[in-house]
Amino acid sequence: MVTPFDGVIGHRGVIDLLVREIAEPAQAYLFVGPSNVGKSTIARRFGAALLCGADEHCFGRVVGGVHPDLILVEPEGRASITVDQTRRVVSQASRAPFESDRKVFLFEEGGMMNDEAANALLKTLEEPTPATVFVIVAETEDDLPDTVASRCRTVVLGRVPEPEVAEGIAALGIEAEQANEAARIAGGRPGLALALATEPQVADYRRLWLSIPMRLGEHPGDAFRLADELMVAAEPLLAALKQRQQEERDMLGDDAPRSLKDRQTRELKRATDALHVTGLEILASFYRDVAAAQFGSPVRNTDIPVAALSSTTPKRAVASADRILTAIEALGANQRPQLAFANLFAELAVDA
Repeated sequence: MVTPFDGVIGHRGVIDLLVREIAEPAQAYLFVGPSNVGKSTIARRFGAALLCGADEHCFGRVVGGVHPDLILVEPEGRASITVDQTRRVVSQASRAPFESDRKVFLFEEGGMMNDEAANALLKTLEEPTPATVFVIVAETEDDLPDTVASRCRTVVLGRVPEPEVAEGIAALGIEAEQANEAARIAGGRPGLALALATEPQVADYRRLWLSIPMRLGEHPGDAFRLADELMVAAEPLLAALKQRQQEERDMLGDDAPRSLKDRQTRELKRATDALHVTGLEILASFYRDVAAAQFGSPVRNTDIPVAALSSTTPKRAVASADRILTAIEALGANQRPQLAFANLFAELAVDA
């Protein structure tokens, strides 16, 4: 017998809620949370449970995206989910299911729905057919118009505690130390941790970010050199994801649709962005430890040299951490990572 959420790392409370929802689901759900925490994985498995019950073969078809009653709505190209796509969804929603008792419309990148498209979906959400369930995935409710978000049952997925991520990865056969390092780097994102779990450079990446405060220089070229170094260091950590994507393309061969390549491009960008944000969070943890150590509190990064923990004052350390948070926001606003890093390192050098 198939259990819908077997193998999912973390999110026990959310999973317990969704298991209760399966018998009598709402008409629309909005899964929100940071990238790479497992939103799409859980959303698709929830859709499979709604369509298949305990039918393992059916479940595998839904998870694989080849069930006729699972309608995946993906952005056209790299831009957005368009109003024409949404109108097709509205038309399909009025038709009877093919095999199951209901249809599930899954928007795994619902945050890319433009306002016009969202408004076209609104009437269907307001007056849904009994045999239709909508599942929309986004990073925040703000990614959608209030009129759409308010008509969905919101399911919030946060970051997963590091020990749970490490335990989940180790259960897949990854050596414990490597699982711990991947969990440490991933910052509570199981999806990112899984992508990193087999990469030997994981520990080096963390150490590189922790070394930045001791390598800051006053010359502007130093900041750009460090930024370049970090950009290069991130690339090998994405090797497993790139390999999986290549295997997906090879499996389809010449029949691989353009939409697959576009989806993989977006997936790779999300993983890269998450890795950059995680690096900045590691850097912020250095300054947090500087302040903590000087006030007699425990430090998180126990491998930081004692001399480094007294490299600046607590006041300056807090100011540096604030600058890092600003850099994370800049990445969220689509500033080029290399430029965001270089600007940050130049500012941190002045504060040091």
